[in-house]
Amino acid sequence: QVQLAESGGGFVQTGGSLTLSCAVSEPPLTDSAVAWFRQAPGKDREFVGGISWNGENPNYGAAAKGRFTVSRGSAKNTVDLQMNILMPEDTARYYCALRVGSLWPTPGTIAYAYWGQGIPVTVSS
Repeated sequence: QVQLAESGGGFVQTGGSLTLSCAVSEPPLTDSAVAWFRQAPGKDREFVGGISWNGENPNYGAAAKGRFTVSRGSAKNTVDLQMNILMPEDTARYYCALRVGSLWPTPGTIAYAYWGQGIPVTVSS
């Protein structure tokens, strides 16, 4: 059973930066993609961005474009989410998810079979 674990969350001031990391317990044996989602209290889970396991095909949600970057991390079997110019509306629990069988990081949550527990990010005004 593949396991995902997020790290790097916490508190940051408006305008600041934060990098989240998603560690995948074992490298996928087939075409795969990793995506980041977030969920604020009382709201639906929202697609932030994703990338193919091979580091290609970046895809971003509207809120992330121009501010966030998803990339393969420097640590083994990790995918990072670099977040810049953070705003209070970015406050949410952030989840990483693994899609197997496709290289495309689609925005639809149903495509992802494996999920991390999530990690909170709070942006203070």
